[in-house]
Amino acid sequence: MKVKPGIYKHYKGHRYKVLGVAKHSETLEDMVVYEALYDNELSKLWVRPLPLFLDTVEHEGKKVKRFELIE
Repeated sequence: MKVKPGIYKHYKGHRYKVLGVAKHSETLEDMVVYEALYDNELSKLWVRPLPLFLDTVEHEGKKVKRFELIE
């Protein structure tokens, strides 16, 4: 499955702008590159392995997408 650039909502509520998918320089693993759309002291830019970006989590007793495209 592919990830489109756009605005995504994390299941905990924060929004992120996905910039694209990059390759890890050593493993060639697909990594999603995204930007926090809220004040975050740790970092503005983040990466996450594609399978973890696309997976589901249990939240309040339900299986939900970790990130959902909203725009």
